[in-house]
Amino acid sequence: MPDLTDPLILARIQFAFTVSAHIVFPAFSIGLASFLAVLEGLWLWTRDDSYLKVFKYWKVIFAVTFGMGVVSGIVMSYQFGTNWSVFSDKTGPVLGPLMGYEVMSAFFLEAGFLGVMLFGMERVGRRLHFFATLMVAVGTLFSAFWILSVNSWMQTPQGYAINDVGQFIPADWWAVVFNPSFPYRLVHMVLAAYLTTAFVVGGVGAWHLLRNAQDRGARIMFSMAMWMALIVAPLQVVAGDFHGLNTLKHQPAKIAAMEGHYETRRGAPLILFGLPDDDAEETRFAVEIPKLGSLILTHDWDGEIKGLKDWPKEDRPPAAIIFWSFRIMVAIGMAMAAIGLWSGLMRLRGRLYGARLLQWCAVAMAPSGFVAVVAGWITTEVGRQPWTVYGLLRTAESVSPIGAAAVGASLIAFIIVYFAVFGAGVFYILRLMSKAPDAGIDDDIGPTRAAGITPAAAVRATRDLIRKAKGQDQPQGQGD
Repeated sequence: MPDLTDPLILARIQFAFTVSAHIVFPAFSIGLASFLAVLEGLWLWTRDDSYLKVFKYWKVIFAVTFGMGVVSGIVMSYQFGTNWSVFSDKTGPVLGPLMGYEVMSAFFLEAGFLGVMLFGMERVGRRLHFFATLMVAVGTLFSAFWILSVNSWMQTPQGYAINDVGQFIPADWWAVVFNPSFPYRLVHMVLAAYLTTAFVVGGVGAWHLLRNAQDRGARIMFSMAMWMALIVAPLQVVAGDFHGLNTLKHQPAKIAAMEGHYETRRGAPLILFGLPDDDAEETRFAVEIPKLGSLILTHDWDGEIKGLKDWPKEDRPPAAIIFWSFRIMVAIGMAMAAIGLWSGLMRLRGRLYGARLLQWCAVAMAPSGFVAVVAGWITTEVGRQPWTVYGLLRTAESVSPIGAAAVGASLIAFIIVYFAVFGAGVFYILRLMSKAPDAGIDDDIGPTRAAGITPAAAVRATRDLIRKAKGQDQPQGQGD
């Protein structure tokens, strides 16, 4: 049981809570932005208005998700200055510019073109609007690039020097940005974001197919989501394997905790389930497959896997948390791959839209991506302990000199506000998702004049009616 009177423990809990609440929104918005770009591209290519209808459906949901992601992320910046000021001071010369690059490139790109994407469908040309949608998608990927570069440097630091006041300073920016774990972590996270979005979209599509199997919009959602599950889920398994091998090389203690190994051994088994006990230094009630652990991690039946006893107790991560979070992530990934293969079989048989059991499973799996993402980040961050900068700066040396009462009060305030604000946001998103795609969504969420001499909304509506009466169905501003 953690000591809740320790300001270090409270500061860690507070940051863990806020980052867990934050990460679900970017994970969704990264995938959803790319999904919107594909939908609009398909609409422009095929001239099938069903794609446009689905685009408008998810556009509103993306706007709400993006807003909550921004708001929830801002809080963490303040925590760096309040709860983790020592860490910020020591790593600021390296991490500060990287965070600045994220704001100046990715966020400005997202925010700059977001207005055009949300409000410009009837105000700019189709090509310009599509370009804006693409830029929003690219911006979300840029954001992932910089944030994961920051986190990866904390996991596998390189390209740094230490100045006379104990600060990390950049010696080689290329080495800092492209540190050893960064490429693997970036691919793994982006694929996770795509899978998270795919299963949300697939779950919503399946829900509406169960109500109306002829809903064209729901069919598009479900089909595209199942294609993503079929293709990307196996790729994620491969990416995870490469990421694991990289972690074994640079953070072997984390791998030992993930696998529940306390003893160094050759031909190590794969422990499927068990109860890691750090005090007894053993995994109790272990269910094992002989030598499979070595084969997976070293690609050799007799490969050596280091155990946690190779490190002093003060340098070990807590095994139980990592052991179970890793298995939750892997189990969900395997379930996603199984759903993808199942959908492929149903598609070959021509029964994709009539497979009600598959659709019910897709509905049940809709939130699974969020659970997997949070479990994966728990594995990553808890597995890094007891370090904030791996092997160089301890977590206990990174915290601000503040009292437990102050941290505890802010933690309670965060919990109350987060559940109130983001709970309401999630409820609103679920309400939007409950509407059938073919029923349409009022996506004209741009500003309109409530009073004055130029009632723009009414004028536009009258203008459109006149145009339709003349046989001009294309709204003004949408021409190529």
